Amino acid sequence: MQEKKESDWSLVSKKLKELYGEEPQIDGILFLIGVQELGMGYKKFKKDDKLAVMHIAICTLLEPYGFYEFAGRDEDGWPHWNIKETIPHLEGKQQNKLMTEAIIDYFRNNGFIE
Repeated sequence: MQEKKESDWSLVSKKLKELYGEEPQIDGILFLIGVQELGMGYKKFKKDDKLAVMHIAICTLLEPYGFYEFAGRDEDGWPHWNIKETIPHLEGKQQNKLMTEAIIDYFRNNGFIE
């Protein structure tokens, strides 16, 4: 099972590198997912907006795990979620593992990888 996840992560990384020309980091991937889910196309974001875009990605990624529930979009088109379950405290490696798995699931569910 672990081997499959590593293989899937390698595939995601390889495809993103082909698209963007460099090895992706998790923060960059979160930003890409957030921009995609925001649905407003690419634009210059202020620092606070970049954090909000990454929060969109985190909520999107963790919604299938039962931590968030989509609440709708505000008048400016920004999505919002309600917390359904508090995320347990995780050490760095555990956080990385959870986010990596969620990113793989996201890209698989959206047809980026099989």
